[in-house]
Amino acid sequence: MRSAGSAADASPRYRWTVLAVTTIILAVTMGQIVNGLSVYFVPMSESEGWGRGDIALINSSGLLGLALGSLVMGFASERFGVRPVVLMGIATVGAMTMLASWATDLWQFYVLYFIAGALGGSAISAPLMALVGNWFAAGAGLAIGIASAGQALGQGGVPFTGALLIEAMGWRGAMMTQGIVTLLVLLPVGLLLRDPPVVKGAAAASEETPSGLPNTVIMLWIALATVFCCTCMAVPLMHLVPLIQGRGFSAPEASGVLFVMLLTAIVGRVAFGKLTDIIGALPAYLTASAWQTVMVFGFYFIDRIGVFYAYAVVYGFGYAGVMTTIIVTTRNLTAPARRASSLGVVMAFAYAGHGLGGWQGGVFFDQTGAYQWTFANAAIAGVINLAIVSALWLTIHRRPSPALA
Repeated sequence: MRSAGSAADASPRYRWTVLAVTTIILAVTMGQIVNGLSVYFVPMSESEGWGRGDIALINSSGLLGLALGSLVMGFASERFGVRPVVLMGIATVGAMTMLASWATDLWQFYVLYFIAGALGGSAISAPLMALVGNWFAAGAGLAIGIASAGQALGQGGVPFTGALLIEAMGWRGAMMTQGIVTLLVLLPVGLLLRDPPVVKGAAAASEETPSGLPNTVIMLWIALATVFCCTCMAVPLMHLVPLIQGRGFSAPEASGVLFVMLLTAIVGRVAFGKLTDIIGALPAYLTASAWQTVMVFGFYFIDRIGVFYAYAVVYGFGYAGVMTTIIVTTRNLTAPARRASSLGVVMAFAYAGHGLGGWQGGVFFDQTGAYQWTFANAAIAGVINLAIVSALWLTIHRRPSPALA
C-alpha cells in the first residue's frame, strides 16, 4: 500500500488524478450550493406558502456562508493541506442537505444552508482550484478550465436530476437523496487528493506579484469586480427555471433549458481556460464578462421553449468563461506564495455577489410580479464589472514594465 506522500503518487501523471477528482467533487457539491435550489422554488412555494424572495434567501444564506468561510479556508488549506479541509467540506455539505430535508421553518433552512456554505462549500471551491493551479505549472489555464467545467456540469446536472427526483418523491425526498449521494460518493473519492510534491532545492514561492502592484491591491481589485459579475451571473442560474415555468412550461422542461445551458458551459469553460493561456487572463475575463452582460437581459423577452434552448446555448458558452477567467486571473496576477489565500478572498466576494444576485431577483419578482427588473439589474451589474476590470487592465499595462495579464 502506498503512503500519501509516496513517489508514485507524486509523479507528474498523478496531477490528472487530482484534476479528475477535483472535477467530480466540484460538480456534486457546488451544483447543490450555487444553484441547486432553483428547481425547489415552485414546489416549496406551493407546499409551504413561502414567497420566492424568502426561498431565494435560503440560497443566499448558503452563499453568504460560502463567502465568509472562503476568507478562512484558503489560509487553512495552506497550513493544514487540501485533503483534510476538502473532506470536512464534503461531510458538511452532505449532512446539512440531509438535515434540510427535515426542516419545517425558513430560519432552519437559513441556518443549515449557511453552515453548508461556511464549513462546506468554502472548504471545497477555492482550495481545490488553487490545488489544480499548483499541480499544473504549465497549462494551468486549461487545467482550471477543465475543473471549472466540472462545476458547470454540476450546476446543470444537479438541478436537472433534482427536478426528476422531485417529480418522483417530492421535494423533501429529493433533498434527502442528494445529501446521501454526496456522502457516499464523494468521501471515498476525496481520499485520492494530494498536495503537489515539493521539489528539493527549489526556491520558496515568491511574495511579489508579476505586475509589481501590492498583492492586497490586486486581490481586492479583482474581488470587487467579482461582486458585480457574479451578481449578473446568479440571475439566470437561480431564476431562469422559474421564469420559464411562469411562461407555462413544466419543471422538467424548464430545468432542461438550464441543463443544456450548463452542458454548453462545460465546453465554454475549457475553451476560455485555453484562451487565457493564449491571450492572457484579463483580456479573456473581459471577453467572457462582456458576452454575459450583453446577453443576460434577453432571456426576459423569450416566450417559446425552442428559443429558450437556442438562446441558452449561445449564452452558456460565453458566460461559462467568467468563473474560469476569474480564477486564472487571480492565479496569474497575485503573488505565488499567496495564491490559495488570495483566491479564497476573491471567491468570498464572488459568492457574496452571487447571493446578492439571487436574492434581489426574488425580491424584485415579489414586488412586481415579473422578472423584468431582476434581469435588467443583472445587466447593470455586468456593466459595472466591465468598468472595474478595464481599469485594472489599464493600470497594469501603464506601469513601466507590465507583466502580461
